[in-house]
Amino acid sequence: MELGKKIRQLRFKAGLTQEQLAEKMGIAPQSVSKWENAVAMPDISMLPLLAETFGVSIDDLFDLTAEQRLNRIENRMDVEEELPQDVFREFEDFLKEQLAAGENKNRVTELIAYLYWHRMNASAQKVRRYAKEAVRMDPGKKGCQWMLQMAEGHAAWDWNIANHAKAIEFYRELTEENPELRLPYYYLLDNLIADHRADEAEAVLERMSALKDTRPVLNEVYRAHIALARFDEPAADRIMEELGEKYPEDWVFLFEAAQYYASKCDYDKAIALYEKSFALTTRQPRFQDELMAIADICEIRGDYVKAAETWDRIIDLLEKEWGMTEEVELKTARSEKNRLLVRAKKK
Repeated sequence: MELGKKIRQLRFKAGLTQEQLAEKMGIAPQSVSKWENAVAMPDISMLPLLAETFGVSIDDLFDLTAEQRLNRIENRMDVEEELPQDVFREFEDFLKEQLAAGENKNRVTELIAYLYWHRMNASAQKVRRYAKEAVRMDPGKKGCQWMLQMAEGHAAWDWNIANHAKAIEFYRELTEENPELRLPYYYLLDNLIADHRADEAEAVLERMSALKDTRPVLNEVYRAHIALARFDEPAADRIMEELGEKYPEDWVFLFEAAQYYASKCDYDKAIALYEKSFALTTRQPRFQDELMAIADICEIRGDYVKAAETWDRIIDLLEKEWGMTEEVELKTARSEKNRLLVRAKKK
């Protein structure tokens, strides 16, 4: 339905004359008439008040399909760091209605998780800011330390906080319910290895290796990490060196090898492998993982100029290969570049 016809329908439903609607909107009655007869369109700045007057959402003014509304929700979260409270509630209500209706259940469930994550991330940004201020004002007190720890993912000394038992249990159940799917095995292995539960990880790797779509090179990389989890670094190094000879031009292996050496703080080797992986990747558009890792290593080393230059490469990638213009991801990349340039000047 055209917007003008929709306005007329909603005006009749609300029991308003054109003059009464015009008075509420602070415009001349002729403007309402022009809207309804498709001679003119309301200014975009008037849409929120128009929706409020009729007691509907802005989406309702345009009679968007459910699919269009889902796209709008996703796109808006992609480009805004924080949603206004009324918009958040509108999206939440719509997504819950869609869940209850049982249509597009998979996508709707993912989107409502994204919606809550989006709010959580926006809140976490504020936690980081204020918790750091509080800690700086009184660094001798624990006070906000645990909030900062949770908001930024800081290391936790207490084993009962730092272990990944709950994640392991979740992914173990997922592999048992979906024994033919490879991805849940990866997440299970990652968490087992992080907790040095090497024997369990080896058993899971054996099950995963038997799958039809298994990836031999990644299986061997996991064997190296399991060796590290057993604190057998020489054995882990031998596995990675042999894989390097076998897969010298395989960008998937090169990325995993870079991850391995970065985790061992062998930064020169890690950067060389990240660069080679990025150059040889056949995936288009390319992800920014290799470049982000290089930027992190440069910052760890105190080379803020090189780190900023790497974020410049990330910005170029996001703009040219991903076609981003206003997305949060792009804004974050620009912010990181500027932050590093400021640090470089202070050094």
